Amino acid sequence: MVKIEEEIQQKKFNSPQHKAVVNLLFTYGNISTTQYHTLKPYGLSVQQFNVLRILRGQFPKPASVKLLTERMIDKMSNASRLVDKLLTKNLVERQSSKSDRRQVDIIITDKGLKTIEAASLVMENVTSSINISNDDAEQLSVLLDKMRT
Repeated sequence: MVKIEEEIQQKKFNSPQHKAVVNLLFTYGNISTTQYHTLKPYGLSVQQFNVLRILRGQFPKPASVKLLTERMIDKMSNASRLVDKLLTKNLVERQSSKSDRRQVDIIITDKGLKTIEAASLVMENVTSSINISNDDAEQLSVLLDKMRT
């Protein structure tokens, strides 16, 4: 196991909390890079993958762009732009909302369902290869929840 001090060649941190945040961001960068390379053969970004997962969870019901924005992991992403890119790949369709004609609903296509299924299998392999026990993963989740409160 290589410690964060060695990875970034920093001997001292201002506090244990500072060290934890730096470690979290560095680890996030590693995970993001792995996910990027894993999804590249499917022509998907991590954010597009996230939108497709949300739409698969909603299926067969459509989702509004507002719902997608609320559920997305990366809140800095532009859901409308992501939907536009998924439309050009024929992975989603736009429909007029039956309940509100001003609203546009997004639904995943059959091609989108097949793509997200295949990409999810590969991403699951990436997730299961993380080198921590189930108990450690649970503890990490509890600590990350604490950090957000």
